[in-house]
Amino acid sequence: MTNNEDRRSVRTQKKLKHALLELLKEKELNELSVTEVAQYAQCNRVTFYSHYKDLHTLLAAIFDDYLNELITYFRKSYQNLERFSSENEQRHLPLFEFMYQNQFVFSLIIKGEVVPGSQNQFCESLVQVSSTELRLGETTEIEIPALNYFLTYGSLGFFIYWIQQDFKDSPEVMAKKLSYLQNKMFKEAIVLKK
Repeated sequence: MTNNEDRRSVRTQKKLKHALLELLKEKELNELSVTEVAQYAQCNRVTFYSHYKDLHTLLAAIFDDYLNELITYFRKSYQNLERFSSENEQRHLPLFEFMYQNQFVFSLIIKGEVVPGSQNQFCESLVQVSSTELRLGETTEIEIPALNYFLTYGSLGFFIYWIQQDFKDSPEVMAKKLSYLQNKMFKEAIVLKK
């Protein structure tokens, strides 16, 4: 494949992803057809099928894109730090800001109604990063992986609450609340260097 073909392929995938997200604002996934999405993206069904098996595969690719970007934001929260306090709300702010900027997509991911398992995919992305790049600054009687899952899946409930409240509180307020809750669990974490 040449660079022009690669660019064209990436551009087509981007158009298909945009089309599906726009159409999901109007209809449920099971009410949409490949033809509708392809037409909205100004391509045909053959082009669609050259990139994706079905609409679920396309939506899964969209979720992957957003979750990978979320991980980048998560890493920004402790980048250039050796350690951080659990009271530091700035550590959570990039996550909340990114989710706030992409409310529609994260509502789909976190509610888990459109793609079964998307909540787990969300949590597992965060667990993977925090389990390989962070460790607690103090000793605890609870195994770190168990605590990591507890904090991550507990945070999921917190994100669900925020979505159900229609993102009423600002990212800053939510980061402060999550910091307060996590401070009750641990005092500080150490960033592991790669």
